[in-house]
Amino acid sequence: MQLNDLFPAPGSRKERKRVGRGHGSGYGGRSGRGNKGQLSRSGGGKGPGFEGGQNPLHMRMPKLGGFKNRNRVEYAVVNVGRLEEIYGAGDVVDGDTLFERGVIKDKTAPVKVLGDGELTKALTVRVDKASAPARAKIEAAGGTVDLT
Repeated sequence: MQLNDLFPAPGSRKERKRVGRGHGSGYGGRSGRGNKGQLSRSGGGKGPGFEGGQNPLHMRMPKLGGFKNRNRVEYAVVNVGRLEEIYGAGDVVDGDTLFERGVIKDKTAPVKVLGDGELTKALTVRVDKASAPARAKIEAAGGTVDLT
């Protein structure tokens, strides 16, 4: 057997379809696309996502909306009633002690005290913000509020 005796198996190789090269090729004239119409033209047919005129899925989905303020400050919130439970009279309340006692999860977050609950102990509260009712309750109990 020589190299010139080798040939592909019958049916394993197929000639390329050359359209638009005359009637003798079998694909002359209209190049196998039929007569006129959308599918006979270049770029013809319907695009991906076309659903027969029904509103397509990508248009039925809800739009992304809203606005996210990049400068928003998220405060770790603590109520006055919670301070009553975990602090003794004369204690200093600040972000570090609140984190150590497990009241807030993020040590670096600014802390805001809100006025829900009652307070009977005099506390020194050093936080970033305090609501007006919280400040009134802390001062009424004999404590002080220092905003840092």
